[in-house]
Amino acid sequence: MAKKLTRKELLKGTDEFLTLSSRAAIFFSAHLRELKYAGIAVAVIVAGYLSVYGYLSYINKKGQEAYNVAYDTLTEGLKPGTTPENLKKAEALFEKVIDEYAMSKAARLALPQVGHVKFTEKKYDDAILFYDKFAVEVSGDKENVDLTSLALAACYEAKGDLKKAISILNSLVDAQDNPFRETAMLSLERVYRLDKQNEKANEILKKFVQEYKTSPFLPMAKARL
Repeated sequence: MAKKLTRKELLKGTDEFLTLSSRAAIFFSAHLRELKYAGIAVAVIVAGYLSVYGYLSYINKKGQEAYNVAYDTLTEGLKPGTTPENLKKAEALFEKVIDEYAMSKAARLALPQVGHVKFTEKKYDDAILFYDKFAVEVSGDKENVDLTSLALAACYEAKGDLKKAISILNSLVDAQDNPFRETAMLSLERVYRLDKQNEKANEILKKFVQEYKTSPFLPMAKARL
């Protein structure tokens, strides 16, 4: 059976509630100015965050739209029978993404696309510049870094700096967890031969045959031994 509360006990609970309420009222009254400023500060922070978030969302959207137009133009420019002007147009559109929407995610993705166009135009130093910038942007993403290293090696090979290409490819081959290691080994073998290092080229092929027995490139590798 529930215990019946006395009048004294009922008044005690009421007094405690009133005391707590009074203390709260006194606190808010004494700190009204501070609380007012704190509220304003919070409101400013929230408004600033929402403004930045809204701006970045807008920039990302516009940047992605511009990137899509540039990518479609590049795809058309790489088709057989197209003129160099198509590639130049795509290049200009990608550079527009980088310049006008620098804070967007699309701007970062536009860097290797410009690098690819520069490589196609045989402007290897310019291509290297854009690939290097992209490598910095994706420094925390190993897969993208490794893929960019492959592109850089191709640029140095094309411009005739075989020693630099060999250095990059060796670092990729040495990394056992590199998802592009198979491609890097075949590229390294080719560059070794261009650099008249046939013995090292054969060593790479032997290693490739031993490690990639199910590779679709295995017959080619055996034929080159």
